[in-house]
Amino acid sequence: MTRRLAQVAKKVGVSEATVSRVLNGKPGVSEATRQSVLSALDVLGYERPTQLRGERARLVGLVLPELQNPIFPAFAEVIGGALAQQGLTPVLCTQTKGGVSEADYVELLLQQQVSGVVFAGGLFAQADAPHDHYRLLAERNIPVVLINASIPDLDFPCIACDDAVAVEQSWRHLVSLGHQRIGLVLGPSDHIPSRRKLAAAQEAADALNAQLPEEFAERSMFSLEGGQAAASRLLERGVTGIICASDPLALGAVRAARRRGLAVPHDVSIVGYDDSAFMTCTEPPLTTVRQPIEAMGRAAVDLLCTQIQGTEVPHRELLFEPELVVRGSTAQVTAKSPAG
Repeated sequence: MTRRLAQVAKKVGVSEATVSRVLNGKPGVSEATRQSVLSALDVLGYERPTQLRGERARLVGLVLPELQNPIFPAFAEVIGGALAQQGLTPVLCTQTKGGVSEADYVELLLQQQVSGVVFAGGLFAQADAPHDHYRLLAERNIPVVLINASIPDLDFPCIACDDAVAVEQSWRHLVSLGHQRIGLVLGPSDHIPSRRKLAAAQEAADALNAQLPEEFAERSMFSLEGGQAAASRLLERGVTGIICASDPLALGAVRAARRRGLAVPHDVSIVGYDDSAFMTCTEPPLTTVRQPIEAMGRAAVDLLCTQIQGTEVPHRELLFEPELVVRGSTAQVTAKSPAG
C-alpha cells in the first residue's frame, strides 16, 4: 500500500496524503486532482478501491501516423504528460503499414466513449486522403484538436508550426552562405504543410530576385529512403543547398550526397525540419528548424480540455514560431560545390 501511494503521488506530482484522501473518499481534494490520481492508478495498473470502480477513467485518443520519426514520440510524451496532469488517460493509437487504419482507430475510440481525440499528424493534412472519420467525430460532438496544418474544410481547432517562417529562415540562411541553387525535398503533392513550404520558398526566392525552378522541388514519402532518392535527383541537377521537410528526409539527403562522393557541408549544405531527438549526434550534426514541441503539445491539451469542459474554442489555426538551429550540415558555398 505504501509503495502504491508513493508511485501514484510521484506520477501525479502531489503528496501521498493527498493520494490517500482520494482513495478513501475524503474531502479536501479538487476534482482535477482527484481525476489525476484515479487516472494514475489506471496507468500504473493498480485496481481502484471498490467504492471508486464505478467511475470510468476519462480517456483521450492520441493518434499518430508513426513512431519511427522521433518527432512523434516527442509529441506523445508532452501530450501524454499534460493529459495526465488534467486527470485524463491517453490512449496511444499508432498506424502501421497494412495495419489498423486511422478510421479504424476512430471507430475503436468511439466504442470506448473517449472524451476527446488529438491527432498529431495524419490524413487531415492530405487533401486527397479520406476524411469521413473526422466528420464522424464532428457529428458526434467529440472534442478534437489537430496538430499540423489541415485541409480547409475540416472545422477543428488546429495547432501548427509556421511553415512559411521555417522555410524563409532556412532559405535566407543558405543564401547568406552564398548558395544560389537551392532545392527542396517535400512530402506528397497533396500534403498541406509541404504545399505551404513550397509557396514560402517561391516567395523567398522572389524577394531575393532569385529563381526556384520547378525541377528544384522534389516530392517524397516521409522516410530516410524517400529523402535519399529525392535528394539524389536534386544533386544530379546541380543544387548546392537542400531544404528538407523533416529530419529523416534530411538524413536521407546526407546519405545521397555521400553515395555520390560529396561531402556535407563542404560540397552540399542540408537543412532539416523538426529538430527531433539525436540530431546533435549525427555526422555532421544537422542544421534544422526547431518546432516548439513542448509549447505546441501543451496548447493542444489546453484546447482539448476547454472543449471537454463544454466551452467553445475558436476553430482556427494557432501558429507557433519555429527557430533555425545552425549546426554542422551547412557551410559557405565553395568553388568545389557541384554548381559552385
